[in-house]
Amino acid sequence: MKRLRLNVGIAGLVLIAAGAGMLLHLKGRQRLGEPGVRCVAGDGLRVTIQLPERVGEFVSTNVEPTKLELDVLPKDTSFGRRLYRAPDGFQVLLSVVLMGTDRTSIHKPEYCLTSQGWQILNRETIAVPMERPHRYALPVREFTAGRLVQQENGQQVRQTAVYMFWFVAQDRLTASHWGRIGWLTWDLVRHGVLPRWAYVSAFVGCPAGQEAQAAERAKRFLEAAVPEFQRTAGPPAMAAAP
Repeated sequence: MKRLRLNVGIAGLVLIAAGAGMLLHLKGRQRLGEPGVRCVAGDGLRVTIQLPERVGEFVSTNVEPTKLELDVLPKDTSFGRRLYRAPDGFQVLLSVVLMGTDRTSIHKPEYCLTSQGWQILNRETIAVPMERPHRYALPVREFTAGRLVQQENGQQVRQTAVYMFWFVAQDRLTASHWGRIGWLTWDLVRHGVLPRWAYVSAFVGCPAGQEAQAAERAKRFLEAAVPEFQRTAGPPAMAAAP
């Protein structure tokens, strides 16, 4: 039994060493892919992501990344974030996190919500119809979330929100975190390219019971906004048969 455990331990060490050697080999020959969002050279390692200032009736203000994001995420992580407001007060917080040479810039989207006290109540994958640059279906993951917030008077108020997100790189588009990991591994091993993934999200707060209406309006906003900043599109939709 001791001999068996020893052999298993040695085999495990060999596999770890082989895996580490493979990663070092890939890192030595990899090149960084092009981003799937529009950006220009920025400050140092970061780039400036070009989100539109206006989207239809929506006007926007720039939102800077938080100190926590700047401190925790890799130094070549780039951010784009704007708060869009319609004349009736409806708001959409559109955010883009773009990785550089370090893939840890992007993490599972669930962490973004739960770390702020939100509880995810419903999850589904939807398709947002896009008309530009051609007709296609944008794959989007949609969460409905809620949380209790205590006000200064001690009263607890329930907040609800709709959170939509997807991932995009050069010629790559998915709503799945694990799908993104799969594409990243494939492109790195098969082509020697580290795809430069961007994590795009839209956050909409809404009154309880109005999540469906908020989601529909957010989809219309994305239909107009996405072609203004995203370079990668999905495959053209097939024309309907007569």
